[in-house]
Amino acid sequence: MSSTTVGSRRRRVHLLAAAAACLALGAAGCGQSSAAEPSPSASASTPAGVLGIRDPWVKAADTGMTAAFGTLVNDGNSDVTVTAAATEVSPMELHEMTMKDGKMVMQPKQGGIVVRAHSSTTLEPGGDHLMLMDLKQPVKAGDQLTFTLTFADGKAQTFQAVAKPFTGAQESYDPGHGEPMPGMSTTPGTSTSPVS
Repeated sequence: MSSTTVGSRRRRVHLLAAAAACLALGAAGCGQSSAAEPSPSASASTPAGVLGIRDPWVKAADTGMTAAFGTLVNDGNSDVTVTAAATEVSPMELHEMTMKDGKMVMQPKQGGIVVRAHSSTTLEPGGDHLMLMDLKQPVKAGDQLTFTLTFADGKAQTFQAVAKPFTGAQESYDPGHGEPMPGMSTTPGTSTSPVS
């Protein structure tokens, strides 16, 4: 074997060794870098909401009043009280349906909507709901509305709900607190669903 061939092999071995050392240092450097700096996904994470909100929806309406519904889920160890709701398309109130003198009536929910610890509360036609009081614009089927809930401890949480047509119990969210709901069943606990 000539001295040129031996020298060439030695250079290759040295180059390969140097390349391996660089790779090892590079990998170690990457490890130190990730330990020293949080990853973008970790720093961009947002805190979980106060409540889980399942299947939120709004009854589509052109004018007047309508309502938002869904299931509020409390996975925490303390009860949570919703004290207010807001949206850009109208003023809002927390409402309930209740029996008065043998008639189902709608009225503001005194004390807010309480969601017990490790439990859920369903907002539904014929029960508790988030009332949109005086629509500034039509809410058409398929529209996405953003709502903000405020809680007794001062925290707030936003969520989105889709507008759906609703024929259910032929409810009408017309003005008049304490008035019977036209077409409403007087049987407490009646549950209805939106048209998908």
